[in-house]
This record gives sequence, structure tokens and C-alpha cells, in this order.
Amino acid sequence: MRLELHKVRIENVSWGETTEVRRGTLSINREEMLAVAMEEPRFAHAELEITRPGESVRIIPVKDVIEPRCKLSGPGEVFPGFVGGTCTVGEGSTLVLEGAAVVTSGSIVAFQEGLIDMSGPAAVYSPFSRTNNVVLVVEPVQGIDQHSYEAALREAGFRLAWYLADKSREAEVDEVKVYEMEGPVKESFKYPHLPRVAYFCMSITQGLLHDTFLYGADMKHLVPTLIHPNEKMDGAMVSGNCVSSCDKNTTWHHLNDPIVEELYERHGKDLVFLGVIPTLEDTRLAGKERTSSFNANLARSLGADGVVISEEGYGNPDTDLCMNAAKCEKLGIKTVVISDEAAGTDGRSQGLADATPEITAFVSTGNVNEMVELPPMDRVIGHDGSISNLSGGAEESLREDGSMFVELQAIIGSTNELGFSRIGARWV
Repeated sequence: MRLELHKVRIENVSWGETTEVRRGTLSINREEMLAVAMEEPRFAHAELEITRPGESVRIIPVKDVIEPRCKLSGPGEVFPGFVGGTCTVGEGSTLVLEGAAVVTSGSIVAFQEGLIDMSGPAAVYSPFSRTNNVVLVVEPVQGIDQHSYEAALREAGFRLAWYLADKSREAEVDEVKVYEMEGPVKESFKYPHLPRVAYFCMSITQGLLHDTFLYGADMKHLVPTLIHPNEKMDGAMVSGNCVSSCDKNTTWHHLNDPIVEELYERHGKDLVFLGVIPTLEDTRLAGKERTSSFNANLARSLGADGVVISEEGYGNPDTDLCMNAAKCEKLGIKTVVISDEAAGTDGRSQGLADATPEITAFVSTGNVNEMVELPPMDRVIGHDGSISNLSGGAEESLREDGSMFVELQAIIGSTNELGFSRIGARWV
């Protein structure tokens, strides 16, 4: 399977007469893009705003972040199940507007969303302070239920991300990155002397607006399965989460998964990358037992010698993490787990809500409870009063001058458990 990502680097974004890319600037016809958003009958009102790195801007609350992409060739379309049909993706060529993002926002649906600051202390922690963002802010029609509102905003974000890429097909490409690999059987035969490694991508699938989608299907209704790494990078997995923002995997994170990138880079050199197993985080004990058993059995059937396991969220999913590691280790499959920690504001509490002696290789992406002081911004997009309902915030978090005192978990992507964050240990 061969996937080419045709990357167009976006250095700036602005409003213009036509939507196109020229010399690194994404120009957008605001009225045309807004009309695409307002095709959604569940929106009473919508606005579009632009933010650039370094500006004194706060976006709150943020629902999802999506990198603009569209297929140039090959089967299917990016974000299958939402844009185009449900044909499998991961082959052909895909246009990527690297450095641009669609951010969805509104008076959202649940108590667990987050913020993006384009400058200041919070900007250090979020990758989206360094992207040129087109922000969709909506108000739903009266009487809409939370699930319909979430679905409308989620789907609109995918349409707008596709629209921006589709209008940029003639742009000059800066880089073509190729990802090519056969299935696990053939690759294992190619490199019989190398250890075989699979990747469990744990995903929030708990219902109550805590969802992840695979080819448009709500994963909480599925059992774990195997996909080619190219499928993940081509939009097969997308976010539907209203969860703590620090470690939620936005759609942008799924498209740019650093674990997939690193395993691909090492494939054929010091390991065989067997593929990605998108897997569930159930709220029920029986569901956790079933899913973790499926995962371990899949890894064994693939002939895996090792598994990388990334968590999404914390608390209840910590038990899924422990079960996945323990069951693989008991089958002789070595594991490395990646998670953040909820260790209290002083960092002295137990990092995970569960534990198991089989976890012997643990990568921490930070403490979600660490407190940070955020200065006021010149412009606020959205509703800054929503900080009182966000994880990591409280009613007293927002001060009269617009400054905030919050936990890291209020910042989108600050402790992302795919490892896409600025927190970590580094060789010096």
C-alpha cells in the first residue's frame, strides 16, 4: 500500500476574493466558506475568524482541530464516512495544507472542552498556537439536543477542512512524503530477523459525547480491528470527543500521529511495523475485559513481539491501559505504555487511577493538574466564561481583567498521549 502526502506549507492565512494558496498564503473567500458551513440546518448562526501564531488571541471552548486535506488520486476521500463514501483510504495521493487548521467552537455540549492561546504561556503547550487557524464559531437552533449539536459541529469541521484543501488543488507542492508498506504477513517475511511491533491506539469510546469514529462508525459499537498505518494518516480515524482537552486526540492528532511516524521510520531497520489496532475504552468492566482480550489475541495472531500502547484520557481508561499491558505481557509480548498523569497540583499523588505490576515501561506525557497562569488576550473568540465548566477550570478561574488561573488540562493538546506535546524528557 502506497500513500503520497503532497504537502503545501501554509505560512499565513487571510480573507480574499477567492479561496486558494499563493506563495505560502492561504487566501479564503469568507462568504463562500461560511455558506458551506451554513449548509448545516442545525446551525442558527455561524461566524468565521482567523488567528495566526503570535497573536494575542484566545479561542474557547474548542471542540476539534482538523488539518485541511483532500484526495488527489486513489480510492475514497479523506474523512471517509463523513466526506464522500466509506471506501477504504490509505492509497494514492492526498493534498495536505500543512500549517493550517480548521478549529470548531461554540457554546458546546459538555463540560470537558478546552482553549487555545495563540501567544503567552499556554501557547507553549499547544501545537495549535503554531498553526494558522480558521475558527468556526456556531450557535445551534433552539431545542437541539446535545448529541445532534455535537454531530453537526463535528461534520461541519470535516466539510470545511475538505473545502479548503479542495480549493487549493492547483497550489505548488513543497514536499511529497511517501509511506509504502505491505501487510503484516509480507513485511514479516521480508525482515525475519527483526522484532515485530504492533500499535494499540486506545480511544475514548464511552458514549455521553465521549466518542471516536472509524470510517464513520462509532467505535463503541465495534470490536478491536487491524488497519494499515496509511489508513490512519488518511483520515480513517476522527475525533468525536467532548473530553478533557489536554489529552484528547483531535482529528489533527490522528492525521499526524507521531507514534505511526516513528514506527514507520524504524520499519525495516530495527523493527517490523505490523499495523495499528484502533481499540476501545469501555466504561463497563465486562467491556474492558472483552476488549483487552481481543487486543492481546490480535497481537498474538500477528506474531507481535512487542506492542506500543497509547492511552486517551485518564481515570476510568487507566484500567483499560493496565489490562492491555498485563494481558500482552502474560502472552510474552513486551509492552510500552504512553499516558499522562493526574498527580495533583503538587505532583505528589498517584499518577494513574489503576496499576498493574506488568507495566514496566511507562512514558509519561505530563501532569494534567499542574497549574498555569494565563494573561488576558486582546481578542477572545468564543465564550471565555465557559472556563467555569471546563476540566481544569472553575468559576473563579476567569478574573476581571481576562486573565486565568487553570490546570494544564484546560489547554488543548498540552499532555497529548500520542506524545505530540512540548512536555518530555530530553537528552542534554
